[in-house]
Amino acid sequence: MTVGVPTPVTALAAQSAGAQAPGAQLTFTEDDRRHMARALGLAARGLFTTTPNPRVGCVIVRDGRVLGEGFHERAGLAHAEVAALADARASGHDVRGATLYVTLEPCNRHGRTPPCVDAVLAAGIARVVAAAHDPNPAQASGAQRLREHGVAVEVGLCEREASELNAGFVARMTRGTPWVRSKIAASLDGRTALPGGESRWITGAAARADGHAWRARACAVLTGVGTVLHDDPQLTVRDVATPRQPLRVIVDRRAETPRTARALAGGNALIVTAGAHGGGFGPGVEQVALPDAEGRVDLAAMMRELARRGLNEVHVETGARLNGALLRAGLIDELVVYLAGAVLGDPARGMFDIGAPLASLAERVELEFTAIDQIGDDVRLVARVRRQNGDRSLKRR
Repeated sequence: MTVGVPTPVTALAAQSAGAQAPGAQLTFTEDDRRHMARALGLAARGLFTTTPNPRVGCVIVRDGRVLGEGFHERAGLAHAEVAALADARASGHDVRGATLYVTLEPCNRHGRTPPCVDAVLAAGIARVVAAAHDPNPAQASGAQRLREHGVAVEVGLCEREASELNAGFVARMTRGTPWVRSKIAASLDGRTALPGGESRWITGAAARADGHAWRARACAVLTGVGTVLHDDPQLTVRDVATPRQPLRVIVDRRAETPRTARALAGGNALIVTAGAHGGGFGPGVEQVALPDAEGRVDLAAMMRELARRGLNEVHVETGARLNGALLRAGLIDELVVYLAGAVLGDPARGMFDIGAPLASLAERVELEFTAIDQIGDDVRLVARVRRQNGDRSLKRR
C-alpha cells in the first residue's frame, strides 16, 4: 500500500477494466474498457486537488492508438477533455474522427472555463464514451448537445467506478450535503481510549500515515470541542504531499475552543456554535451559529452549510459523543476504522455514544464492508452505512 492514495482509489483502474455499469447495454469492447480504465487512473491523480470540482480523466484514441490524455487538476485549470486535446496537439496529432473516453459527461456551460462540449466539437471528435452523466443539473445537457451535432455518445461504461471516485461531488449535487467519512482508530475490542482519555497511540505509524491520506482527499476535517480541549489536535495533513490543507471545522456548542488551539493556527478554520457565543477567534477563523430546537448545534444544517460552501467530502475525527450524534442523525456515509492488535477492555471508551441502549437488534445501523486491508501491524476496515429507503439514521421505537 502506498501512503498518499488510499487503496479503494488506487484499485479503481484495475477494477474498472472488467466492470460494466448496471443496466448498460453490452456494446463496449475490451479496448473501450481498457481506455476507460486508463481515464479513471488519470482522474485519480486529482484526488487531493480538484475540490470543489469532480475528479475527471480523459483519453483520446484513434485506430487503437492513444493520441492524447489528461486529467482535471484543480478548479480554474483546464478540464480533462481540454487537457487531453492539448496533449494531442502538443504531440502533433490530428484528433478528427477519434474517440474520446472521459469519466464524466463533458460540461456544457461557462464556469471558470469554457464548456468542454465546445472544445470537443471544434476538434472534430467522432465518438464520446463517458463513464457517468454529470450529476450537476447545470451541466446535464452535454451529451445531448454533442448528439445534436452528430457526435456518437455512449454513457455508462464503468459508471460505478467513476461515481465512487466522486462520491462527495455526487452527494453534494444530488442531496445537498457532503459525503461524510468518519475515521476511527480502535483496539480489537472497539475501544478508542482509556477511561481517562489516553489514546496516543492505539494504532501504529503506518495506520496514522494512511489516515492522513484520507484527510488529504477531503475538503474538511471535522471534530468536536471535546477533542480539541483534550487532545489539542492540529487537524492538518502532514504525512502526505498535498498542495492544499482541508478546512478545519470544530463543532463547539458554546464557543469554548481556546484561542490558542492548534486547530486554529494559521486560520482556515470554521467554528460551528449553537448561538452567539464567543467570537474573535483570530484571523482566518470564521464562526457560524446553527442552533437546533434544543439549543445544540444543528448537525444536518451544518452539513448543508458545508455543501453550500462547495465542500464535497468531510473527514470526521472525533470522540464517541459526536460520532454517535452524527450516526443517530443519519449523517455518516462511510467508516474508516483502524483496528490494532490489542485489547483495552471495559470501561475503556467506545466508538459511538448513541444515547439510550437499543431496544432490539432491529434498531441497529447496518454496514456494508467495501475494503479490508492490513496497514502495517493494524487492519483497516472501510464500510458504508446501509440506507433504508434513503434514511441512514438510527431507528428508535
